Order: sequence, then structure tokens, then C-alpha cells
Amino acid sequence: MTNRTKPATIKEIAQLLNISVSTVSRGLHDHPSIGLTTRQKIKKLAKELNYEPNQTAIFLQKGSTQTIGVILPELSEAFFSTAISAIEDTAYKRNYTVLLAQSHDDEQLEKQLVEKMKNHRVDGLLVSVGKSTSSYQHFERLKQYDIPIVFFDRIPAMPNIHYVACNMETGTVEAVSYLLKKGHRNIGMINGPSTIFASSERKGGYIKALAKNRLKFDPSLIVSCDLTEAGTRDAMDNLLSKKRKPTAIVTFNDYVALFAIKYAAELKLSIGKDLEFVSYANLPMINFMEKVPTASVEQFPYMQGQKAADILLDLLNNKQRGMPEQTAYYKIIIESQLVESRKPITHKTPKK
Repeated sequence: MTNRTKPATIKEIAQLLNISVSTVSRGLHDHPSIGLTTRQKIKKLAKELNYEPNQTAIFLQKGSTQTIGVILPELSEAFFSTAISAIEDTAYKRNYTVLLAQSHDDEQLEKQLVEKMKNHRVDGLLVSVGKSTSSYQHFERLKQYDIPIVFFDRIPAMPNIHYVACNMETGTVEAVSYLLKKGHRNIGMINGPSTIFASSERKGGYIKALAKNRLKFDPSLIVSCDLTEAGTRDAMDNLLSKKRKPTAIVTFNDYVALFAIKYAAELKLSIGKDLEFVSYANLPMINFMEKVPTASVEQFPYMQGQKAADILLDLLNNKQRGMPEQTAYYKIIIESQLVESRKPITHKTPKK
């Protein structure tokens, strides 16, 4: 029997010991109704036969797979890879496995992934929505399957949801005020798609910063783009064609800033003199590049991922303990922080 490689089943152990399957099951779990001698025989034979518990059966019995799903736009982006590290660290400490999927900012793929996560019986879901997602019915449908969702970073415009996000409005106020203090008066903005809630937050912060400084808002200085390099170039052409050419531009994120800086250099514009950039995300890579945004708004991806995972696991724990369904919703806002390039950051306490 010691040469056997294929794991045995409880039924085989029961047949060899001439006892019932239920007795073997209880013996393996040290049930007090099974005598010590019988338990020892069961465990000894199980070890010899390479017995391994049927996790699927256990999960079905418990009504939990100890698995959480994560759907995010692009793992290749430093922001999301940092967030997923936090999610995995948090989940594994609480004995959960993480099932990861990327939507690649495709709404149809995102819908398919939500369905696949449901079919894989994940206990809960963490989601950062794609930039093209405009309908949220695929998330609403999960309610009928009692699968809780916690959104992070890219939050959908849905009522009654759990989420963790960074305060993009205050970060934008800080970014625009920073440029105003440096003497800029014509400040452009390359914003993201209107489907992303953070785009409206950025616009709101931009307008608020101008109002605080008693400056008139010129809507033509805010241009939306699809966050691609081609889209960024089009946005730059749009801004630079204005009668009031911007001397500084706030970009949706560091990737857009780098696309814009590359294009500005091709146009023979001096970065920092003819045109200055401020962006968002404070990605590590900008510290190793020659031409970078002057400053970037830190969004604390590790903290966002960690807190989103904590919320989801708390919801699942309450569910397993049979506690009443959550009537209040977690809405965690982390304060963003403007960081000048190549300068260290300090962490701020998030607000509930």
C-alpha cells in the first residue's frame, strides 16, 4: 500500500476497515463519537493510502470555496499590480485564495468575467471597472446569487455599493494650486473618459482650484481622451491649437503624462519651460526617466487594495457567522497626496 500514488477515497478506507463511510469521515475529523483506537486506525490507513480531503465536497458542504475573485483593467499597470499584491497578502493571511482576471478595459469581456467568477463559485468579488464600462447590470445581477462586491479605485456610478477610492477632487485642487503657485495661468487638463467617475472628480477639482484663486474657468482647456497614446496625441493637438495655449497640463495619469511628454518633445517643446506637466498615480517608473511630470498625485494602490480586501473578507465572515445582512455600505475615502518628482511621500489616514 505504501507504493500507491493515487490518493484514496473515504469509501475505499471504509471498505478496507469494514466500517461505514460516515465513521471514517467523523474519525478523520476527530469526532468524539468515534473511539480513539478506531480514529487511530482510520488516520494510519489514510496516511498509507495518501488520502487527501476532497476540497470540492468540503466547500459544497460549508457553502464556501474560500476563494475571492478580482477583476481589474490591466495587471501590467504598476498601480494594479501593487493593488493585487495587497489583496493577495490580505487574503492569504485569512486563508482565502485569489482568482484574478483582467478586463483589458473591455466592457463585454468584463461581463463575461463576472459570469465566469460566478460559475467558479467565488465567495465574493473585488472590482476596478474598465474605462469603457457604461452599464452595470452584470454587477447588479450578482445580488441574486448573494455574492458581495467591493469596488476599488475605479468606482461605478451605482447606488448602494461598497467601495474604496482615493479623493481625486482634493488631489486635483492640490495639483492645480501647485501649478498656479508656480505662475501658470493657462492650465490645460487631459482628462479620462466620462464613463470613469474619477474623470468628473478631476474636473470638479480643477474648477474648484480656479475658483479658490478667483480665476475664470475656460471649459475648452479640459479635453477628454481614451488614455491611449494616440488619444493623448489628439488631446495635445486640441489643447495646443487653442488661442490660449496652456503652459502647464494636468494629465489623467502618469502613462498619459509620458505619452504627452514624448509628443511635446517631438514638437520641439521644452519640458519644464515651454510646458510643464502634473499627473496622477506617482508610479515608481517616473523616478528613473529623464523627462517626467513635475509632480504626481499619489493614490496609494497598496492601501486601496488592502482595505478593499479587508472589507470583502469582513462581509464574508459576517455572512458565515449568520449575522444580519449589511444595511450600511462601506465607503472608504483615502486622501490623495501631491508628490513632487523624486521626493518621498508620507501616508495620510483614510476617512470613512
